[in-house]
Amino acid sequence: MSLREKIESDRFLVCAEIGPPQSCDGDVIRERAGVLRGIVDAVNITDNQTAVARLSSIAAAKILLDEGMEPIMQMTCRDRNRLAIQSDLLGAAALGIRNVLCLTGDHQSIGDQPEARGVFDLDSVQLISTVATMNGGHLLSGTEIASPPEFLIGAAANPFAEPFEMRLIRLYKKIAAGARFIQTQPVFDLERFARWMEQVVNMGLHKKAAILPGVMPVRSVKTLLWMKKNVPGVRIDAGLISRMSNARDAQEEGIALAVEMVQKLRNIVGVRGVHIMPSLWESVTPIIIKQSGLLVSD
Repeated sequence: MSLREKIESDRFLVCAEIGPPQSCDGDVIRERAGVLRGIVDAVNITDNQTAVARLSSIAAAKILLDEGMEPIMQMTCRDRNRLAIQSDLLGAAALGIRNVLCLTGDHQSIGDQPEARGVFDLDSVQLISTVATMNGGHLLSGTEIASPPEFLIGAAANPFAEPFEMRLIRLYKKIAAGARFIQTQPVFDLERFARWMEQVVNMGLHKKAAILPGVMPVRSVKTLLWMKKNVPGVRIDAGLISRMSNARDAQEEGIALAVEMVQKLRNIVGVRGVHIMPSLWESVTPIIIKQSGLLVSD
């Protein structure tokens, strides 16, 4: 059963994320994905995450396909103009890639080459619309595509940035443009996320796109403090910081917090699944899935 078919069903979905390496070693992708085989519905392949040059998300997604797994190829607006975006989408579709997550992309100033010029020819809503247009059989120029792609379109959402109302407007625009699944920024403030989901449900958006909140296991309190200080729009409950600070084993506590978050998110009306974001700690994903009682089956 494909991810599209699973989204159209009423099952609880489990996605996970892996980051390509800063090398051309495809075995790294195979090894990182191997721990996820048979326990997730789909695997996100990040696109130069944190504005650092890495193995292409298209190439990495193709490696996953060859391994018999279903990839979600991320594509950012930061690195491509509309010509390159359309070309890469056609290429990905020709390789058999069927799922794409449309993102703005981390600003290049936070990466290891801050002198790089961001492109941002399109924004994330326009990128979604571009994919939908291509699915419909045309390039942005109006040229007909003889063999159009059939992408399942995903988008990101940040329930924690301000202003709160704008987060809902952005979500509405992304779904209206063609997004059929939404993966959120990692949830570290459950109260805020629950309030956002209440509005999502009131607007009926959960019926038009599968909402998959992000869950990020962290290895230390330093990670939480760094994110709180440096990542725009991140809200971290003070109780989480206290627990990580006082933990005898920070990694074990980080896993426990992630498991608790998954279990709490499952009880929120409108949530269709979770997206686990281990941030180059892929080996922990099976542990979280097992301890959370999440079972994936075709």
